[in-house]
Amino acid sequence: MILINLLPYREERRKRRKQAFFAGMGLAAIIGALIVGAIFLLLQYLTIEQQHRNQYLKTEIEKLELQIRDIANLRAEIDALKSRQKAVEDLQTDRNTPVHLINDLAKAVPEGIYLTSIKQSDKVVTLAGIAQTNERVSEFMRNIMRESEWLYKPELGEIKLANVSTVGRDQKRLFEFNMQVTIKAAEVPADKASGPAGAASAASAKGT
Repeated sequence: MILINLLPYREERRKRRKQAFFAGMGLAAIIGALIVGAIFLLLQYLTIEQQHRNQYLKTEIEKLELQIRDIANLRAEIDALKSRQKAVEDLQTDRNTPVHLINDLAKAVPEGIYLTSIKQSDKVVTLAGIAQTNERVSEFMRNIMRESEWLYKPELGEIKLANVSTVGRDQKRLFEFNMQVTIKAAEVPADKASGPAGAASAASAKGT
């Protein structure tokens, strides 16, 4: 006996395929939504962590800026101390300079030279005088270069003949000259140099 299936099996097959297709689509949508949610949560976590790092960096930068301001203020105080120390040293040096100047000139002036004028402008001293010969002037300059402790760089400005009348004698042939010398800067002892400024430098190193 031959059996014939008269049911619409093709319609059933298409229906099952549609159901399978929609089920697959739904599963894919769920998986996609889970992936998107996981990525979103990961991005949220990374964003929060980055914000925490940014806040930490901001806090540390503020601390460093505060330390930098403290260091800048300390350096300003050190510079002020150095300026005051230099002013005191310059006053001390200027007070003793005339004594050293006269003492050095007395040692350097050879026989046959007479100084008629000594003028000081800052660290430059202008000397004027009368010499018996040109060689005396040269000797005077050599004495300054070799033996003077407070004077250096003698520069001859002008030398010319001068007739000077002497009592009871005829006019004598002499030479008028002028020259400039420079006062040496006083050397600061090491213990003084390490005084207030040294203490401030040590405080700066300790602060950093």
